[in-house]
Amino acid sequence: MIEIRVERSGESAAIRTVHEQAFHPSRNEARLVELLRREGRMTFSLVAVCEGLIVGHVAFSPVTIIPVSAIPIRGLALGPLGVLPVFQRRGIGSRLVREGLDVCRKGGYEAVVLVGDPRYYRRFGFVPASTYQLDNEYGAGDAFMTLELRPGWKG
Repeated sequence: MIEIRVERSGESAAIRTVHEQAFHPSRNEARLVELLRREGRMTFSLVAVCEGLIVGHVAFSPVTIIPVSAIPIRGLALGPLGVLPVFQRRGIGSRLVREGLDVCRKGGYEAVVLVGDPRYYRRFGFVPASTYQLDNEYGAGDAFMTLELRPGWKG
């Protein structure tokens, strides 16, 4: 049985291990989580726990989203999302995303953006951010995606 819950104090090493193993050999995602935490830029962080072991993690951090209307909207960036390799393809990442998006909605956020695999994130309703005439500084193309949480913000 997998429990999804908010990250607790003292779990940073286990979360680092999740991202190091999920994205091996790259350690960039683990470093990003540590940077977000150190700079106080993680709005919230969820973990997936199986029999006391942290097997998955997702972070949400604040971003500035300025649509064509030039009126900034309240948004978050999703990521990184990681699941230990032996626990992948069991729906754990999907549960982390869905429950994280529920927290975002309840928190009154208007949109979520990410850089990720479009084939994976479309299932949650994400579309290329270019649909909303949004751009990014990473040159991520269609991998830069957004999900509208409050209809009508695209103005």
